[in-house]
Amino acid sequence: MTKILYVEDEPALGKIVKESLQSRNYQVAMAEDGLAGLRLFSQEKVDICVLDIMLPKMDGYTLAAEIRKTAPHMPIIFLTAKSQVEDVVKGFQTGGNDYLKKPFSLEELIVRIENLLALTKGQKSENKQEIVFGSYVFNPAKFELRNDKGDIKRLSYKEAGILMLLLENANQTIERKEILLKLWGDDSFFNSRNLDVYITKLRDYLKSDPQVQIITIKGIGYYFSF
Repeated sequence: MTKILYVEDEPALGKIVKESLQSRNYQVAMAEDGLAGLRLFSQEKVDICVLDIMLPKMDGYTLAAEIRKTAPHMPIIFLTAKSQVEDVVKGFQTGGNDYLKKPFSLEELIVRIENLLALTKGQKSENKQEIVFGSYVFNPAKFELRNDKGDIKRLSYKEAGILMLLLENANQTIERKEILLKLWGDDSFFNSRNLDVYITKLRDYLKSDPQVQIITIKGIGYYFSF
């Protein structure tokens, strides 16, 4: 049975969501502030975390970053009343895999939970070995990118996922929509903006080898060559 760490500081909303998830056969470990959530995470063996961003004592961004220190592959969904692109980007940069804006339906939350769990389990089951391209070595299991000098760059969950898709589609065009649907579950404007941010970061990580290029095909997607 899937066990969820749910951290929400609004008692009424928390109670409704917790009981609704339990009625759908999920186990729920719930906390009402960030510090309590971190303690609960250390005590419980959970499969996925659902975190509100605006939490007392420790906000959701910080909580996600702390969780990532001991569980780098833990799936994390942010719940937020904020809708600014910058806030969403910050969520992904601090360790979030997905986000859901309040108010949300239970059905949408469950779909996102199941999609993220399926993606995470799929990555683990594939058990890919290190991939060599250009002057780099990529370890998808550890989310690590190593250059020819031995320097290691630790990639975020989304960065590693995008790089893996680019490698799987090397020397051919991959559509933006395909990346968005596989890694975010939808191709909304906010997710599309986040993809732009991650592509820019990957280009920066790969800039020491001019043979490795992520070329934008305007209106379509990307062409990855090395």
